Amino acid sequence: MFRPILLLLAVLGFALAGPARADDAINTTLFGHLAADGYDVVAYQTDDRAIKGKSEFRYAWHGANWQFASAEHLATFKADPQRYAPQYGGYCAYAVAKGDKVGIDPEAYSVVDGKLYLNYSKDIRGKWLERRDAYIEQADHNWPALSQQ
Repeated sequence: MFRPILLLLAVLGFALAGPARADDAINTTLFGHLAADGYDVVAYQTDDRAIKGKSEFRYAWHGANWQFASAEHLATFKADPQRYAPQYGGYCAYAVAKGDKVGIDPEAYSVVDGKLYLNYSKDIRGKWLERRDAYIEQADHNWPALSQQ
């Protein structure tokens, strides 16, 4: 009796843990495997604000589920996902510049030259903005290696 329960727990553990880390190049939530914490990445650029996406407007891309506030935003993303996807897989841009992969606060964002950058918090976003161009240059340098970890 004890052995089948252990086997079941092991299988469930792998089933739950596997998909959550299937593609560490994209920062996703543990449950639902949502990119950008489920926020609409198109809205950052078209509406200049953070808007929570809806599950009925979901699209799977690069091993993550992307949610949008409207069918229009979903169609916009599908037409050119590279344009709207956040830089550095949606990890904190400041942390990537410092050589680490850290989660984000979807309300702490910046759009620079048509590219979306997310940060861990609004305080960290403030630090990042102080030397934004230097941090972008450093993060661009660090990201290829970090994206493989």
